[in-house]
Amino acid sequence: VQLSGAGRGRLGALVGLGRSGAAALALPGCLLYTRTGSAPHLTRDTLQAVRGVPAVAQLCLPDMAELHDVLEEYKEGAAKFIGMPEAVLYCSIHDPVSPCPSGYNTNKTISLWGSSGRMEITASKFMDIQRAIQPDWFQCISDGDTISQEVSRKRAKKSVDRSLSFLDVCLQLLEKSPELQGSVMFGAIEGGDILEERLRSARETAKRPVGGFLLDGFQGCAMTKETKLKLIASVTAELPEDKPR
Repeated sequence: VQLSGAGRGRLGALVGLGRSGAAALALPGCLLYTRTGSAPHLTRDTLQAVRGVPAVAQLCLPDMAELHDVLEEYKEGAAKFIGMPEAVLYCSIHDPVSPCPSGYNTNKTISLWGSSGRMEITASKFMDIQRAIQPDWFQCISDGDTISQEVSRKRAKKSVDRSLSFLDVCLQLLEKSPELQGSVMFGAIEGGDILEERLRSARETAKRPVGGFLLDGFQGCAMTKETKLKLIASVTAELPEDKPR
């Protein structure tokens, strides 16, 4: 992480990205949104002619889970499979532009929604998929089903407990995965709009050997702008400044 000025601002760059270490992402910045590794409505040749394409492409886990068997047989990772071997790949749990039905996560699984319907994913299955994808960065599975306005304190606590449990299992499996030794796992900060749970999630996740942090559950309009800003400021104050967040 390189900052462009003093203070806790986000102005700067992530440098040394990718397997070659040659890519960089300016901050604040965005990722290249893809569907199954392809930018919507753009061929690969057209995309190469576009200026300012982000260095990091986002893959969505529901798409890639449906290709798991193919990628596992291919053995060379998603970047080469989709024809973007030079791209830095980030795998998120959900597609940010697709709605995710509520009420389907459990203590052992999260639910993904793809073209074939609902898929239940355990921590072990999740890591199997990541071994096949071989991304540069990936978000650890978490229980982020706390976006609606009716989320209780008890449900927020459960989301943090489940997410930390998933994270611990995935970190153990990461150590045993040679295919992912060049990959970085991001821990998700959960807890809905309950400040105490957000802080607990941030502090406990920061204790684990993750490579970065994702502040989950702020999408949508369930929270007021003031609540979001207060939670984000409180959470980021608990996270190490030398890791992406």
